[in-house]
Amino acid sequence: MREAKINRKTKETDISMKFLIEGKGKAKISTGIGFFDHMLEGFARHGFFDLELEAKGDLVVDAHHTVEDCGIVLGTAIRDALGDKKGIRRYGSAMIPMDEVLSLCAVDLCGRPALRFDAPFTVERVGGLDTELVKEFFYAVSWAAMMNIHIKVINEGNNHHMIESIFKAFARALDEATAPDLRSDEIPSTKGCL
Repeated sequence: MREAKINRKTKETDISMKFLIEGKGKAKISTGIGFFDHMLEGFARHGFFDLELEAKGDLVVDAHHTVEDCGIVLGTAIRDALGDKKGIRRYGSAMIPMDEVLSLCAVDLCGRPALRFDAPFTVERVGGLDTELVKEFFYAVSWAAMMNIHIKVINEGNNHHMIESIFKAFARALDEATAPDLRSDEIPSTKGCL
C-alpha cells in the first residue's frame, strides 16, 4: 500500500496527515477553515484517496499559513507515498464541470516543481477561504511533491463552483497519474529516474 504519515510543526502551524493512494475516498479533515475542509474532502472522494488531516494554525492572523502548510504537507505525503515511482502512469489530466463552470487540471509526477494557474476569481473569499490562497495551496503542493500542476478554468462562473471544480479536477488527474501502468513496472522516464 502506498501511504504516508506526515507531521509538520512550526511556530505558525501544527499539522498531522495520513494519506493513502489506494483508498476508498474516505476523509477526516479539520483545518478550522470550513470551506477548505470541504474542498479537501472532495479531493479525497473524487481521487479515491484516504486522507486524514488535522491542522491547527494561527487563524487569528489569517488563513494563509494554514492553507500553505497543508499544501506542503499534502505534497510531501504524495512524494513519500509514491517512493521511486516505478510502474506509475506519471501523467494525468481531467476536465471537470460544475454547473456553468469547466476546469482543467493536468499533472506530471516528474520530480520538478512547476505550477501554471489560471482562475479568474471575482470575489476575495468563499466561506472562510481567501480565493488567492487556492493558488498558494497548489503552489505548495507542487513544490513539496516535486510535480508539475497545470490548472485552468475554461468556463468561469460562480467562485464556489470554480474552486470546487479545480479541486475535483486535481483529484482525478492525480488519481490517473499515480495509477499503476499495467504495461510496465519501470520508472516512466528515459532518464531512468523521476
